[in-house]
Amino acid sequence: MVRGYPAHVDTASYLAIAKSILSQPTAPFYEDAVRAEIRRLLADCPDVRITEDAFGNLIALYRRGRTRAPLAFAAHMDHPAYVGRAFLGGVPEHYRKKKPPTRRFDGFRMWDLPAFEVRAGRIRSRACDDLIGCACIVAMLRELQRTRAKCAAYGLFTRAEEVGFIGAIELARSGVLPRKTTVISLETSSVKGGPVTMGAGVIVRVGDRTSIFDSAATAQLQEAAKAAEIPHQRALMQGGTCEATAYALHGHRTAAMCVALGNYHNCGPGGRIAPEFVSVDDAFGMARLCVAAAGAGCSDPLGSLRRRLEKYVRDHRKYFRKLR
Repeated sequence: MVRGYPAHVDTASYLAIAKSILSQPTAPFYEDAVRAEIRRLLADCPDVRITEDAFGNLIALYRRGRTRAPLAFAAHMDHPAYVGRAFLGGVPEHYRKKKPPTRRFDGFRMWDLPAFEVRAGRIRSRACDDLIGCACIVAMLRELQRTRAKCAAYGLFTRAEEVGFIGAIELARSGVLPRKTTVISLETSSVKGGPVTMGAGVIVRVGDRTSIFDSAATAQLQEAAKAAEIPHQRALMQGGTCEATAYALHGHRTAAMCVALGNYHNCGPGGRIAPEFVSVDDAFGMARLCVAAAGAGCSDPLGSLRRRLEKYVRDHRKYFRKLR
């Protein structure tokens, strides 16, 4: 069993962080406001060092003590939007041809939808994907700082995921992240992409439409969730490809977690553009699982399974027939 870390993020604190991040406008290559807000939220964390790579990705490292950071929690800062006359991101044309109203920002336009509201236990926003993941990582880093946890963990905030994981690929190729670091991708994933129930807990994502993730790293997340008593589900979410695949292709051991997302990419029922939504409890659970996993660090959860299976062999050795 993984040694659990007390994941004491509280709901009110998480929602405050989520509101501040989801309220920022964003688009592929125009993540400046989100990036600035993340910096602001982590400015009072003396043990969090923030750097920015040449492409504009943010790399936050929490460290107390001399321990290395075995895990990196990754989320992207962009969301589909109009950039100039082009639409960047995966929204089917039949949703766009009705020309739903947009709101103009500096260099781009987003759908004219609420930035953040909580109703009936759900967060509704023009951009849950993937600002919910960003909020979870910020909440984790702030909680590790608040408790002065003796551990180390990365938070990766990437650009331009919606047009082909460009930020994640640039970060992986740069060598900034140690090769032995396990990358855990955080996402919101279409509820239609797997056998999951919104509101039943954070999803330990065993794979996406393209890849299956590392078995031991996935088991590590499950064990951390069990140790911290965090409601969770385990599923292959096939609704899309996430950044874990991009990091795996560049040599990193990967795992993933996500929350079930309604109105993926703002594609609502009846062909209309609508706010995305997630369960408050699911999102809060994902933040808690980040804290639990970071506190537990690297472990060998498959080792306990191996030892149990080997015990079966020992216990039944007396029944073995001699080889002829």
